[in-house]
Amino acid sequence: MTPTWAEAVGFGVAMVFMLVGLGGLIVPVYPGATIMWIVALVWGLLRGFGVLGGILFAIITVMMLAAVVVDNILTSAGARQGGASWKAVGLAIAAGILGTLLMPPFGGLIATPLAVLLYEYWRIRDWHKAFNALKGLAMGYGASYFLRLALGIGMLILWLVWAWNG
Repeated sequence: MTPTWAEAVGFGVAMVFMLVGLGGLIVPVYPGATIMWIVALVWGLLRGFGVLGGILFAIITVMMLAAVVVDNILTSAGARQGGASWKAVGLAIAAGILGTLLMPPFGGLIATPLAVLLYEYWRIRDWHKAFNALKGLAMGYGASYFLRLALGIGMLILWLVWAWNG
């Protein structure tokens, strides 16, 4: 049987990493939902999944996948609603990935909107329409931000239920 102090330390370490993951959803400079999912996976591998843990881990997995995908979907939809072309959306995604890799942690946050604004201006030669596309991108990103944060809080709550009852 595991000593109580070891259980408390294990829970504390896992909780710290869960909060680090949640921090990545609040200040999106690293993949917070993925970190939270990895913590839950390691928790299950070390502590055992059981029936409750298996069900909650499956839900946590779906929530993590949703949090990862929702950003691109809502941000792209917002940009399209603002008048951005599909090429601008694709360019923004590529610029965001490249910016993150070349200038972490904020390169992607700078490159994505800049790519939409500059491409749309180059395409239509109208700053007003280019800013509308940028505004749409920002609105979509804002919606995805709050949804990702809600999913992360939900993941944390489910893990806590699992940790306390598993």
